[in-house]
Amino acid sequence: MSVRRIKNIVQYLSFVLLMYGGRFGVHLGSALPCFGCPYVPGCGGYCYLMGLQGYIGFGLMAGAAAGKEILVALGWFLVFVISVALLGKTWCGWICPFGLIQDWLSWLRNKLGVRERLISPGGKKALGSVKYIFLFLIVTLPPLITAKILPPDLYLPFCNICPGKLILPLFAGETKYLAVNLDNAVTLWLSLALITVTASSLVGIFFKDRFFCLFCPLLALIHLLRPLTALRLVKEPTNCVGCGDCRRNCQMDVSVIDQDISQAQTIECVDCLRCLEACPSSDSLALKFFGWRLFASSRFATKALRFKP
Repeated sequence: MSVRRIKNIVQYLSFVLLMYGGRFGVHLGSALPCFGCPYVPGCGGYCYLMGLQGYIGFGLMAGAAAGKEILVALGWFLVFVISVALLGKTWCGWICPFGLIQDWLSWLRNKLGVRERLISPGGKKALGSVKYIFLFLIVTLPPLITAKILPPDLYLPFCNICPGKLILPLFAGETKYLAVNLDNAVTLWLSLALITVTASSLVGIFFKDRFFCLFCPLLALIHLLRPLTALRLVKEPTNCVGCGDCRRNCQMDVSVIDQDISQAQTIECVDCLRCLEACPSSDSLALKFFGWRLFASSRFATKALRFKP
């Protein structure tokens, strides 16, 4: 079975589990390193970013209950760290429900014969900085809301503008987040921001593979924990023939994958493994878990998935 087929099976099973698992008594907690969304009725677990904002904003500043809340917050953070340490960026490339939706839009673009739009190195760098801006706001805004410096309607600031909040609930029949909240000026602007960010993301995703991943703060947080990760995409430069197939097939346009390096995982990499499957050189690229090889490139099983211009 090809890597692509295994990945597709994992993606669809993960989508069903994370989107509908709660309906069958399955709940994987609130520290997932992917865009499972609590706004989906009956979800099977959800993104750590919501818990992170909540504990920073309210849990860690809860006065007399602060000691207990700190222990709870540290417990969920430990769950998040262990999850990232075990599976790394495969949470993004193989498990994330929003990632699968992005792949569906890319599939649709290819079926319609629309060429993918490439982003210049300068543009990628600019977009890449957005994920860290989001991460900074996730950490700094909740305490300001708790201290009543900012209005309470800004609670969970990233969730309020995350496209997952609007798109993922649609797969469970929930449409209320499509409406504009007219309760006050803050909720009005947040609703408009959510719709604008979602629409812009969908257009970007259609024309560029995994466009939202370029500025996803969860990907930035996962990458910061990369030194702990047991699952790694590695390269053996001496086996590389310099054909460039890995770079041309990369969903995230990682520009250094075909260079003389041993660590192939840059911050943009989501472990989609298209590079590995397209590589015509045996053992040039490999996905390893605690040093044990799970998948490796092979000149006998090369799959040229899609060559970019």
